[in-house]
Amino acid sequence: MRALIISALLAFGLASLPKAAGQDAVPATNPVNMQWIESEFSIPSPESLSGIDVLKVEVARPGKHPLALLTHGTSNDPVERSQVTPWSYLPQAIWFARRGYVALVVVRKGYGRSSGEPDLTPRNCPTIPGGGFAESGNKSASDLRAAIRYAETLPEVDTGTIVSAGVSSGGFAQVAFTVNPPPGLKAAINFAGGRGSDGKLHNCNETGIVSAFHDFGTESRVPMLWIYAENDHWFPPELARKFDAAFRQGGGIDEFVMAPPYSDEGHHFFVDVTGWSPMVEGFLKEKGLLPLHNLLPEPAVVNVPTPPGLSERGLAAFHNFLMYGPKKAFATNGRGGWGMATGMFNQELADKRALDNCTTNATNPVGCAIVFRGASK
Repeated sequence: MRALIISALLAFGLASLPKAAGQDAVPATNPVNMQWIESEFSIPSPESLSGIDVLKVEVARPGKHPLALLTHGTSNDPVERSQVTPWSYLPQAIWFARRGYVALVVVRKGYGRSSGEPDLTPRNCPTIPGGGFAESGNKSASDLRAAIRYAETLPEVDTGTIVSAGVSSGGFAQVAFTVNPPPGLKAAINFAGGRGSDGKLHNCNETGIVSAFHDFGTESRVPMLWIYAENDHWFPPELARKFDAAFRQGGGIDEFVMAPPYSDEGHHFFVDVTGWSPMVEGFLKEKGLLPLHNLLPEPAVVNVPTPPGLSERGLAAFHNFLMYGPKKAFATNGRGGWGMATGMFNQELADKRALDNCTTNATNPVGCAIVFRGASK
C-alpha cells in the first residue's frame, strides 16, 4: 500500500476557504490535528488477476461515513490508457471528502495498473447492432460494484449511502450502474458521458449509443445529474440532448445541465472543480446527500520556497500544484515562464510533461528546468 497521511491544523487556510452553495464555508467542529489520508492500493475485481487500482481519500474521523465513487474516461490512445492513475482525480476526491464522504477513485480493468481486459467499445462498433455499448457500460459498472464490495469491509464506510460519479466512458458507466443498482446507491453523476466518439464531432454508431441510453433508461430509477459542456467535441450539445431524451423516454430520471464552454475543450470540464461545484452541490443538497453542514478544511501543504520570477497566475498554479499527490513536477525558466504536470503515472512522465508545458507556454522557453517534483504533503 502506498499511503500519504496529511495533518491539517485548524488554523490552516480558514480565511481563504471558498464558500460553497448552501453551506457555511467554515471547518467542521473541532478538527484540531485533523488527518487527511490518501492511500493507493489494489482491490479484487472479477476477471482481474492482480486486482484494480484505487485511491482512497478521507478525513480520519470517528464513525462511519458515506461512500463516493469516482472513475475515469477512455483515451483513444492505448499508451494513454496504460498510464491512467487515480491520482489524476485527487481534487475531485478531496471535494467529496471535504463534504463528509470517504472517496474511492477506481481505475477500471485494463487501464493503468489495473489488470484485465478493458471495457473498450468494439472496433467494429458501426456494424454491431447497438454498437456493443451496453456491454461496455456494464463491464465498467462491474468494477464499481467491486469497489463497493471492498468498501463494505472498511469500518469507516457506510455503504448504505453511496454517490457515484464519472467522466466520459466513466460517465456512461454511471448510467449502466444505475440499472440493477446496489441498495446503497442514492445518486449518480454523469460528466460528459458516452461512447464511440473520436473527439472530432463524429460517433462510430450514433443510433447505437442513443439506443443504449434508452435501454438503460427502461430500468434505471436512481436519481442522476448529467453535466455536458457547450464546446464538447466528443459528445456535442445536440448529441448529448439526444442521449438525455432517449434516457427519459425509456423512463430514466436525470437532471440535465448544459454548462458554458470550458477552455478549448468542454469534454474536460470535470477537471474544473470550482466550475462544477455549485451544480453538484446543489443537486446533492436537494437529495439530502451532503453529510456535513460545514466544509472540512483543505489538506495542508508543506511550506516550500516559491520559485522566483512567477507571475500572479504562476504563483496560484504553484500553490495548487503543492496540493496534488506524488508523481508531479513544476518547471520554470525564472522569467515568468512555467509549466507543471500532476497526477502522472510515474515521475519520468511528470518531468517530461512539466518541461514540455514550460517550453510551450513561456515567451522565452530558454532555461526551463524542474524546480520541484514528487510528493509535497
